[in-house]
Amino acid sequence: MKVGKSAFPRCSLALAACVLALPSWSAEVIKIGEINSYKAQPAFLEPYKKGMELAVEQVNKAGGIAGKKLELVIRDDNASPGDAVRAAEELYTREKIDVLTGSFLSHVGLALTDYAKQKQRFFLASEPLTDKIVWADGNPYTFRLRASTYMQVAMLVPEAVKLNKKRWAIVYPNYEYGQSAVATFKKLMKERQPDIEFVAEQAPPLGKVEAGSVVQALADAKPDAIFNVLFAADLGKFVREGNTRGLFKGREVVGLLTAEPEYLDPLKKEAPVGWTVTGYPWYSIKTPEHEAFLKAYQDKYKDYPRLGTIVGYNAIQSIAAGLRKTNGSADTDKLVAAFKGLEVDTPFGRITYRPQDHQSTMGAYIGKTAFDEKLGRGVLVDYHYADGKDYQPGDEEVKKLRPAAAR
Repeated sequence: MKVGKSAFPRCSLALAACVLALPSWSAEVIKIGEINSYKAQPAFLEPYKKGMELAVEQVNKAGGIAGKKLELVIRDDNASPGDAVRAAEELYTREKIDVLTGSFLSHVGLALTDYAKQKQRFFLASEPLTDKIVWADGNPYTFRLRASTYMQVAMLVPEAVKLNKKRWAIVYPNYEYGQSAVATFKKLMKERQPDIEFVAEQAPPLGKVEAGSVVQALADAKPDAIFNVLFAADLGKFVREGNTRGLFKGREVVGLLTAEPEYLDPLKKEAPVGWTVTGYPWYSIKTPEHEAFLKAYQDKYKDYPRLGTIVGYNAIQSIAAGLRKTNGSADTDKLVAAFKGLEVDTPFGRITYRPQDHQSTMGAYIGKTAFDEKLGRGVLVDYHYADGKDYQPGDEEVKKLRPAAAR
């Protein structure tokens, strides 16, 4: 904040008097520490950061929380679990943050989940998708915003079953997110279609896909359909090589994350057509809450939102809603209590943080990819919104999945 000469009395007065003359909110700030893989995953996280900033601006313009302004303090984790934990400790000890949120990559999110458990500090995992965050490695202090791998795969499985294909090939990044998604897909498909066969599996390292050899290996297996879990640059390489080698001709493809604008838009005319996918059709959602969000975002940034924008925006709105319930207190026990059953209004509608596993009910859009000649890029069509609450296990199952989370 730039301060003119006349903003405060001259500090020849006692220091205490000068402090009293400061704007009342300068000492009344709630610091939100946020850690993420900005350098490693810019396509998703640059829009995500803008979504957070928009939400902070809106909350502060509305008077803040109990008279306190929100302030973001951001750190990059270098896509490293160790760096993420060190950043969290630095944020608490040096920056004196009040609340911790963030993470994108699942293995990094798990490291921060463990940090929250060890230090007994509240943590809102905004984006990492692995089920372990709220189940096997769940703890009393960690909540998760975005729909998990289980939830998103469960949304896709009914559509995959409708394809009535027996021989499936699978391709995924070989780390926690990809492994979790594939395990869920195999399990749920076997339950719904017992005669299914998995005839090929390719698991390249994240960010290091050798698309030619991956595509050839899948083609050699002669599958009827493909389940794709690749994203970001890996997805682009896979699609381009698959198009070149004819992998997708005559084959159905089901893709997790594929139609998120971050990953679909860069493909332009190479965008896949007819894939069954999750995505974000920002250009055609006509609900009042989304239209209000879209206008505010475009007015501020002169750009269109991505899925990351929604996640960042919802993370800050969730923290603000929790802090309102505590009357501005960031005390861990109070925040944990506030988040159990917390309802938050978002551009996708109202979501709830489930008390039984700390997972929100944020859903996803499911549809088919198509190419829009006017826009010159891929779009999501024939879609519907899958409400997260309809794709989560019941209480008894959660007790089995979350054995270590009892407080």
